[in-house]
Amino acid sequence: MTDALCTRARAAVADAPPTGDPAYERYCRELSRALSEHWPAVVDANAIDLAHARARGLPPTLLDRLRLTDTHLDQLRHLTDTVGRELRAVTATEPAVPVAGWGRRRRVPRPLGVVLMVYEARPTVTVEGALLPVAVGNAVLMRGGKEIAHTNAALAAAAHQALRAAHLPTGLVTVLDDPDRATLRALLKRPDAIDVLIPRGSPSLIDHCRNTSTIPVIASGGGVNHLYVHRSADLDLAAEAALDSKLPEPTACNTAELVLVDTDTAARFVTALLHAAERGRRPLTVRLDPRIPPPTTGPAHPGTAPPWRIAELKEHDLGREFLDATIGVYPVAGLGEALTHIRRHGSGHTEGVWATDTAVTREFTRRVDAAAVIVNGSLRLHDGPTLGLGSELSISTGRLHARGPLTLAGLTTHSWIVEAHNTLRSSLPAPAPPLPAPLSAAPPAPAATHH
Repeated sequence: MTDALCTRARAAVADAPPTGDPAYERYCRELSRALSEHWPAVVDANAIDLAHARARGLPPTLLDRLRLTDTHLDQLRHLTDTVGRELRAVTATEPAVPVAGWGRRRRVPRPLGVVLMVYEARPTVTVEGALLPVAVGNAVLMRGGKEIAHTNAALAAAAHQALRAAHLPTGLVTVLDDPDRATLRALLKRPDAIDVLIPRGSPSLIDHCRNTSTIPVIASGGGVNHLYVHRSADLDLAAEAALDSKLPEPTACNTAELVLVDTDTAARFVTALLHAAERGRRPLTVRLDPRIPPPTTGPAHPGTAPPWRIAELKEHDLGREFLDATIGVYPVAGLGEALTHIRRHGSGHTEGVWATDTAVTREFTRRVDAAAVIVNGSLRLHDGPTLGLGSELSISTGRLHARGPLTLAGLTTHSWIVEAHNTLRSSLPAPAPPLPAPLSAAPPAPAATHH
């Protein structure tokens, strides 16, 4: 079965027009149209998946990740329109550049090839995967969680309709429907047929893909992110930043899990955090390290229960994604201890600092190694469209090829086109000789002479 899947995907890449062809803009438009046409069937299929998930006892936060609404349709259609507009700039051929008087060179975009995407329970990722890689000429094999199997089948039908309408091979999009993962296990062992592996989801999923396969990986997800609040910070602003970094999308990969705060400021920061939660009546669980004294503040409105609750932050919470409206608060002696904690527990996704002391922010950005480092702002600013980088498939935490928002440009490679004008290498001047080897610091000591 895997041979047939790989052969079909590879043939689709070969048969598809070059990256930048107008057919890909047509595909974006047709996918928007097909999603609207198929949406009633998609919603019906999604209802089946939701019913099965409830029967299995999945928690409300996961049910929310599975659910599709008309709002999602509006968002996805906006995405297809945006990608269509971005294509021209991303795939434009660069002008030719003279080469040493004998020729010209230019760089042209090429697809990565066959992309295997492995993800979990967000059906919107299925549309993103059928859109962004394909829009620059890749074929994509997608394996989502079994929780969204019916939804994925309905979305695949819309994608195939759009491909046919754009006169592109339908083999550019394949949604795997193997519930026992046998096909996935086989595909992970096919570096000969698959060019790149993009896992999206939990750290365990990403680690499984890295450890199981030798296919090059563009890793995303794994958002164990921190916000360091220095004693110089405006604590009310820092508290709002912490809430904005968590509550709107508690399960997103760019949310804050732990606030590291200077010890002498920790108690006052917690009070500010609770007051901020009360102002918007925003439900919140705050996990406090035992070294921080419990807050003495009561509800702002007597006789009403506060929207927050306090729990204990334990050792196993460090380096953990809570995946709900929970944020931890952990005291540190200062910037040095905060940096050590981030190096030990962070996932290299998004880290932030809140301080008015510019020496602190400068040292934090110099020494923290993450895909994005946010200074005095919400961690959720780490997002392709928000940063003006364009539509993104994911946020890469790796170091090679792409880091940060994985945009259309990150889903392409390139070729050099060289116009040689009948030039032979042997007719060119000899290259400059290599630099001499550096002299050793000191000549070897003479051998000892015995008298």
